[in-house]
Amino acid sequence: MERQELIPHLFRTEYSKITAVLCKLFGIEHIEIAEDIASETFLSAFETWNYKGIPANPTAWLYVVAKNKARNYFIRNRLFAEKIAKQIPHSNSEEEEIQIDLSEKNITDSQLQMLFAICQPGITTAAQVGLALRILCGFSIDEIADAFLTNKDTINKRLFRAKEKLRLDKVLIEFPDNAAINNRLDIVLKTLYLLFNEGYYSERQDTIVRKELCLEAMRLTYLLIENESTNQHATNALLALMCFHASRLNARTTISGAMILYPDQDEKLWDDELIARGNYFLQQAAKWNIISKYYLEASIAYWHTIKTDSTDKWENILQLYNHLLQLEYSPIAALNRTFALSKARGKIIAIAEAEKLHLTDNHFYYILLGELYKEIDIVKTKLYFQQALSLAKTQTEKQLIQNKIYML
Repeated sequence: MERQELIPHLFRTEYSKITAVLCKLFGIEHIEIAEDIASETFLSAFETWNYKGIPANPTAWLYVVAKNKARNYFIRNRLFAEKIAKQIPHSNSEEEEIQIDLSEKNITDSQLQMLFAICQPGITTAAQVGLALRILCGFSIDEIADAFLTNKDTINKRLFRAKEKLRLDKVLIEFPDNAAINNRLDIVLKTLYLLFNEGYYSERQDTIVRKELCLEAMRLTYLLIENESTNQHATNALLALMCFHASRLNARTTISGAMILYPDQDEKLWDDELIARGNYFLQQAAKWNIISKYYLEASIAYWHTIKTDSTDKWENILQLYNHLLQLEYSPIAALNRTFALSKARGKIIAIAEAEKLHLTDNHFYYILLGELYKEIDIVKTKLYFQQALSLAKTQTEKQLIQNKIYML
């Protein structure tokens, strides 16, 4: 891999690991110091590798430089003497080697502990996702601003307020006890669910699919699976859902970024390995004999990995949506349930159900009505597609709807 490709790749994979370990060492009140040292480490890599070439083990080089920069910071400042030295046995000298543990186990533990630390009930969902993107996924402020369709100042202020909340509450970077894990795991999983969804279908981007967000959400969820305390029903169900959806990422858009709807996707582009992994995690989730939102959504996603239409397929999907809506109502689930109803019971019945929803501020609602009225009333079909076009938020969506109108 060339230098111009390697450094961004390593930044994406290693920045979050270095930051999490240093945050754990410094404490949540010094989170910016950890971020600065991690950033300076990559700046050193850019400057040094440009002249001396890429080292034999780039990752190890980064870890050594990060350790040295952290040690130098402690020596330059009295943070070492005032706080850190007290926690290190037999450390009586500022010049002694500081043990910064960048072992695989400590990196994993630090990332999970940071995940629980930032998912505090008093912090807004947007701030939780923003902190996860920044600290645990290595996203720049510009990238986070793009993801939320806002500016850098807004993101900086949002993250600053969230960090201040963590400082004032004196949040510790550690695993909660078992009772707290059970209470907080729902917030952690919701954050990862939203992170994945932002990548899978972004209403804030003209680029509908952002694979890197999906992959980061899956990576962090898998870390929860590997930890005994968080390897629970909902965690397995959520990862199953992510695997099933991610299996179709390569088939969801054209090379130019245009959206490809499910019926038009090339099944050959689906990832069979991810489908198999989704099946495995869904089976693991079933061992708890619990029916959760994530389990139902994962089961629906499983049926969508079977491309062939059949009454049995859509009847199963319909019943799963019925159960999901009883458990937790959402407008998108209601729309999807109506589409499944049309496939299982016919368009006439589905139209009657769709018109009861009255989701007049949702462009998907009008797309659904337009599809249902095809071959029944072409005038209504065109009218609904035009209403959908007026509500569409991204250029990709608008192009999709315009193509539907053109094909009438």
